[in-house]
Amino acid sequence: MLLRIVHRTRYRYHAAIDLAQHMVHLRPVDTPTQQVLQHELRIDPEPAARSDTTDVFSNQRTFFSLQAHHSMLTVEADSLVSTHAPEPLPLGQPWRGMSWERVREHFRYRALAPFDPASEFLFPSPYAPRDDRFADFARPVFKPGLPALEAARALMEHIHTELTYEADSTEVNTPALEALEQRKGVCQDFAHIMICCLRSMGLPARYVSGYLLTRPPPGRPRLIGADASHAWVSVYVPLTAGGDENTATAGAWFDFDPTNNRCGWGSPGEDYVTLATGRDFGDISPMRGVIQSGARHTLSVAVTVAPPDELAELASVTPA
Repeated sequence: MLLRIVHRTRYRYHAAIDLAQHMVHLRPVDTPTQQVLQHELRIDPEPAARSDTTDVFSNQRTFFSLQAHHSMLTVEADSLVSTHAPEPLPLGQPWRGMSWERVREHFRYRALAPFDPASEFLFPSPYAPRDDRFADFARPVFKPGLPALEAARALMEHIHTELTYEADSTEVNTPALEALEQRKGVCQDFAHIMICCLRSMGLPARYVSGYLLTRPPPGRPRLIGADASHAWVSVYVPLTAGGDENTATAGAWFDFDPTNNRCGWGSPGEDYVTLATGRDFGDISPMRGVIQSGARHTLSVAVTVAPPDELAELASVTPA
């Protein structure tokens, strides 16, 4: 599937800004299920300095600074990505994989044990804290001896069933525990709750930001800018060979989307585009920064995900 993603962020400041520095995670990454064919990041006004780097989680990021007065900032990422259908989760015989208890033991600290890089995704992080209430919520679906992937899928379904997706029910900084207690939220909340639950049960889990192709109702045109960023979860499971769950030969990340109850090996589906991965939202927020002078502003974000022929006439970034 060929998808074009246009993600436009615009700040209108109530007073002129003298100096600004920003970091953005807006370039999709190459994965086994997607390849970035084209990417352009347009910034208005033109930055005084700009650099592209790779962060510690192998995401592509851009830093830029503005050193002249400006009352508006527009950042537009325009990407063309080829996606492929992911492999289904290997849940059936003869491969069933490690039980979730065995995965937990695999990552338990032991002197002189070989280091597994996935272990860094076991610990609490700012948006995904440790709390017994997450374990209490997850424990009913973590049946004894259940393969880790089946337990993760059961948790995904549990969140999808027990929580209600409700736009504007939370803010970007709403704690995951608050969203769990009110039993509603948006995709970011669902992802953070699932991460907290998985880590509380001893399974490494990371936050995935990206996009999901949405389709307009029959007979209705696609609305430019009406889509949004999306978030889901990756779970790391050591793989085994020969049916011996006690011997880990490698490991892999498997994707679970509790908002839409979809999962796959590499992504939840070919209609998904992965942007970045981290411990939680704070590691890979699409755009963050610091400014000097006027702090009050109006923010608008418009995202469009569609086959490229539907966006052929989309205008490039221009001041409004």
